[in-house]
Amino acid sequence: MSVLPTLFGADELWLVWLVFVVGFGLSLAAEFALLPSARAVDLRLTFPKVLPLGQTATFVVAGRSSRAVVCHIELETRGDIDTGGGQSYLSALSLPLDGREDGEAHVELPVVPARRGELHIVAMHARWPGPLGLFWHEMVQEIDATMEVVVDVSSVRGRVSRMVENREFQLGLKVERYAGDGTEFESIREFVQGMDHRSIDWKSTARHRALRSREYRAERAQSMMVCIDSGRLMGEPLDGTPRLDRAIQAALELAFVSLRTGDRVGMYSFADKPHKALTPTAGVHAMHAIQEQLVALDYSDKETNFTLGMTQLLQQLRRRTLVVLFTEFLDSVTAELMLRNLGWLAKRHLLLFVALRDPMLDEVVARSPETEADVHRAVVVDEIVTERRLVLQRIRESGAQVLDVDVKDLGPALINRYLALKRRELL
Repeated sequence: MSVLPTLFGADELWLVWLVFVVGFGLSLAAEFALLPSARAVDLRLTFPKVLPLGQTATFVVAGRSSRAVVCHIELETRGDIDTGGGQSYLSALSLPLDGREDGEAHVELPVVPARRGELHIVAMHARWPGPLGLFWHEMVQEIDATMEVVVDVSSVRGRVSRMVENREFQLGLKVERYAGDGTEFESIREFVQGMDHRSIDWKSTARHRALRSREYRAERAQSMMVCIDSGRLMGEPLDGTPRLDRAIQAALELAFVSLRTGDRVGMYSFADKPHKALTPTAGVHAMHAIQEQLVALDYSDKETNFTLGMTQLLQQLRRRTLVVLFTEFLDSVTAELMLRNLGWLAKRHLLLFVALRDPMLDEVVARSPETEADVHRAVVVDEIVTERRLVLQRIRESGAQVLDVDVKDLGPALINRYLALKRRELL
């Protein structure tokens, strides 16, 4: 603008240029003078020390300022909660401060952790513009705090308690106990027409000189071993949550129900190497031990060694046991070694193979392809589904039970299958 008087030969434009420069300088000076400094803004971050996995937690940022200003805040985090494994910035927050010393503003940031582990809050970044928007001031407040992301055991216990207190559930237990076709001796009663002749007790019949039969009930103190694969494939996310975490939540629910029905429950996990095993026991102490071991079960980037894992499991089990196995496979070729070891396990024990179905595969199969990429994607997904179906069929042919269920229905479906196995006296 300073060259305009020279180009157009108008001396009056020098005055306009001078007024502009002076006005702009005064605006910068006023903006600099009115811009609140870092000392004028006080910000505090409040957060929980423990975050429940998959549940919404709230971070609260509270602040006050000696002058009216709007702060834009970002939280810098790092840890296992990050899907990329590096640094991330949580969503920006707008915190209006009215400038009163006794006034304090609050803003909440909902956080939903999708992975167990530790979440590190590195720093809180805040910046605010001046009244004219010409300058802005940035402040970095070091926090260096660590939070632990754990399985929400309280919610699991609450769901199972409501299920156990349900009238239908209690009636089912009574029917199971007095069904009369179990394996545990109940009493001797008079034989009537229609009873199974194989239940006649000939010694009692000879003593009373009348037909007497044995009555049985479903065995209550059965053994169950919850077996979880913590290898590389189980660490992959499934509908936003790792397979391992979904297996842990379902295993906790199943353990609660099994112990309430009088069974003995144990815990075993493995990846490239076997982990510490808990022998099947009953009572409250068993639940505490299982809960501690499941919550402490960490992710692994190693391939699963099924031969070593299943061999160690067979050595731990002394009597016929219901083995509930949570694992994952890619295709029929890579699952060949797994199938061989599962066949050995199913010959000696009652195996319940839990397969976590990916809802994304069903969505792709049901979707009508519109482009060439959609066709290629549908063909690949169809091959994956077919391979998965073949592997599950081979597991059934080996004598094992298979629970192929969507991850959203895993907990109730697993408990219903467990109760059905007890009613059928398969163990």
